Amino acid sequence: MLTAYMLDKSEEWDAIVRSFKAYDTYWLSGYVKAFWLHGDGDPVLFYYEDKGTRGINVVMKRDIAKVPRFAGRLPEGRYFDFSTPYGYGGWLIEGNDTEALFSAYQARVCKYGIVSEFVRFHPLVRNHIPCSPFYDVVQLGEVVHMDLASPETVFANMTSQNRNKIRKAAKNGVRVFNGRFPAIFETFRDIYNATMDKDSADRYYYFSPEFYASILDDLPHNAQIFYAQKDGTVIAAAIMLCANGRMNYHLSGSLGEYVHLAPTNLILAEAALWGCENGCKTLYLGGGVGSEEDSLFVFKRGFNRGELCRFHIGKKVFNPQKYEELVALSGQSGASYFPAYRA
Repeated sequence: MLTAYMLDKSEEWDAIVRSFKAYDTYWLSGYVKAFWLHGDGDPVLFYYEDKGTRGINVVMKRDIAKVPRFAGRLPEGRYFDFSTPYGYGGWLIEGNDTEALFSAYQARVCKYGIVSEFVRFHPLVRNHIPCSPFYDVVQLGEVVHMDLASPETVFANMTSQNRNKIRKAAKNGVRVFNGRFPAIFETFRDIYNATMDKDSADRYYYFSPEFYASILDDLPHNAQIFYAQKDGTVIAAAIMLCANGRMNYHLSGSLGEYVHLAPTNLILAEAALWGCENGCKTLYLGGGVGSEEDSLFVFKRGFNRGELCRFHIGKKVFNPQKYEELVALSGQSGASYFPAYRA
């Protein structure tokens, strides 16, 4: 049987998610609520259970008629698409009857006007593997994670250059603290927005006070901020997510005039040590922008000299005829972006 849960059933939602061995923060209702407030769509948890096979999938349901280019050209509330919430997701499956699961899912979403789905699979969970018969799975770039087996392992896996930067940051009086209270989230927002300004980031990456309040209030046991101070001034900070033995480097920012002190390097090292002491097995850092091996990737690579995981995405068209109609209407035929009508 396939059941759908909305945010008004958050307790049931989270109880189901936490019953899966491989879950991470990205599947929890409190995580997706912040992105619902950000305008990313309506969160839905699909839960399948039948004959020894279980599965969950979290999606953001989006009305295609609200894409600006379709304004006044499509009726609202008729055609939708799904996307993984910001970060990672996709189906977590326990059991072997994936054919029955995906058959039930296909029938359900087609009944309610879902045209397509875009998935960002979790690189460490590797849930693209059981999903590959159903989705068009594409392998992208490498991503970085840290092994938190022990403090010795954390530092042994770093490059010598990175270890030197971390030691130098501490020697220069940079200190790292962690916590979750309103003032530090407000400070984080100021630093993060300044970083987005410096990087000429898209407007999407500027989040409202309500977004940060949701992270603070709706992820009380899963989100905190690690922040670096120099002479009493917060000079860098990062939101860390933690659940089920998995830490995730979520959002980060630093003040440009202090970058030479390598405060973010020290933050990640201290967060990793905290993870070691609190039962975490990995600290996921991610990759470069757009899966490229850019300067951001090089920075993260300094925390793991070993073998890396790969990032995979999934594409699925549930209604091919309507998909092609929307692509033609959008004028984006041939676009590599998926879904093409949103290119």
